[in-house]
Amino acid sequence: MSALNNLSPPLFKGLYIITDPMLCPKDTLIEQVTQALRGGVKIVQFRDKTSSFQTQLTLSKQLKTLCEQYQAYFIVNDNIELAKQSQAHGIHLGKNDQDLITAREQLGTQAIIGVSCYNDMTLALHMQTLGASYVAFGRFFPSQTKPNAPQADINTLIHAKKTLNIPVVAIGGITADNASQLIKTGVDSLAVIQGVWGQKNIQAAALHIQKQFTV
Repeated sequence: MSALNNLSPPLFKGLYIITDPMLCPKDTLIEQVTQALRGGVKIVQFRDKTSSFQTQLTLSKQLKTLCEQYQAYFIVNDNIELAKQSQAHGIHLGKNDQDLITAREQLGTQAIIGVSCYNDMTLALHMQTLGASYVAFGRFFPSQTKPNAPQADINTLIHAKKTLNIPVVAIGGITADNASQLIKTGVDSLAVIQGVWGQKNIQAAALHIQKQFTV
């Protein structure tokens, strides 16, 4: 398991994209991620629940190399073995604390391990105690990818930034038009799917969101 540097909030900041097999099919995935990285993306999460493990591994290795060319983090979704074999910088998990403990044991101290905490600050504090590298809250806006995901409150982000010592990520229905509402809370990163992949110009869409972190 490799890492670009020791993870710290200044490094783990900015636009975080999550791939989607429907919006990023295998034959165009690498080119689409390249366009997003050219738009300033800082973190790429590979999420694919349908392809074979070998296909996921091949794509993950390519994506990891690509991300390092752009000084971006590469994270896989919810598959410790895939993270290990692809030498990803980390993994993103659901809310099961045993998964976090197992991932840390298998991937090592340098691995980035993120956890979904929805709208639950108690869970986020618990995951921080267990060694999570970052926590993600959401959804904040209507989501085409996960329309039934529980609603999160922007005040949760404000509270999280005051309380937690690890980076905080927001997810769910985020676009260039609503990103600033979340960035104003001090959130470290915005995780986006449709707001980048669903746009005609991926690079421009990514850049439009990423630039708002520096305003």
